[in-house]
Amino acid sequence: MKSASEEPVPLHEEFIYCCGAATHVLKCGPWKDLSKDESKNLPRLLFMIIPGNPGLAGYYRTFIQALYCGLNQQYPVWVVSHAGHCKPPSGMEMIEDTDIKELEDVFGLNGQVEHKLNFLKKNVSKDVKLVLIAHSIGCYITLEMMKRASELQVLRSVLLFPTIERLAQSPQGKLMTPLLCKLRYALYMPIYLLSFLPEGVKTSLVRFALRGMKTCDESSITTSMNLFSVDCIANILYMASQEMMKVVERDSTTIKQNLKKLIFYYGTGDRWCPQNYYDEIKMDFPDGDIRLCEKGLRHAFVLDASKEMAAMITDWLQDDLTKL
Repeated sequence: MKSASEEPVPLHEEFIYCCGAATHVLKCGPWKDLSKDESKNLPRLLFMIIPGNPGLAGYYRTFIQALYCGLNQQYPVWVVSHAGHCKPPSGMEMIEDTDIKELEDVFGLNGQVEHKLNFLKKNVSKDVKLVLIAHSIGCYITLEMMKRASELQVLRSVLLFPTIERLAQSPQGKLMTPLLCKLRYALYMPIYLLSFLPEGVKTSLVRFALRGMKTCDESSITTSMNLFSVDCIANILYMASQEMMKVVERDSTTIKQNLKKLIFYYGTGDRWCPQNYYDEIKMDFPDGDIRLCEKGLRHAFVLDASKEMAAMITDWLQDDLTKL
């Protein structure tokens, strides 16, 4: 007899159009449709993951499975890719073939915020409460979602390695801003040429790039194959260039209004949101739940520490869940 941890985790995969853009959705649990108001089988709570950049749902596959199991398989856990970051399956285009343009700049930073709000509006009943778990730029998107749609029933928002301010001034931002804002087009030709390589060679290149990790998540290697698509890379880099220009001042007003719902988790050696950003937000919001990583996890935790992160989050949320 298998133990609960060895039982196969029900995982449902979809490629849909949201705001006219190809979107990859991974759903953990038996709940595939949460949009029917009249359904008596709706769960009380949905855990929704807002990814970083690259916003590929596949990077979070192990994370959502571990989270779902850590929650005793009581609540659905979904991750929604950013618009246009996934390579659509055969027969599906990156942009929906329609004359109706749902959103002006769906691949930009503002568009990605509206993309997530639109997804919730069309796919999740208003009666379902939300726990939003955001990573990196997903934290900025989540704060914007809470600001723009105060009617959302957000129980908690967990902001992991939050890039919510002064992105271009961070150590990594100073390095990457010239590349992203001025030279990103120069990257398209090498990616285009690499896209013609055999799949086995591409896989070897990804493994080589991730060779420094002790235990690299196998799903990260599979997901990284999307990065050989020029369309995906173009959308990823375009969004990143907007991040450098638009993520400047921390939205302290929205944070103050929602402080009791927020958990912040900063890294100690994070070059995207350095420790002095943690020190400053901790000083500005002394009553906030603002934590500093003591485990040495990397900013891109999904590459090698998904299970560890999922275990921490389930521990943080125990009190909230017992009150449901």
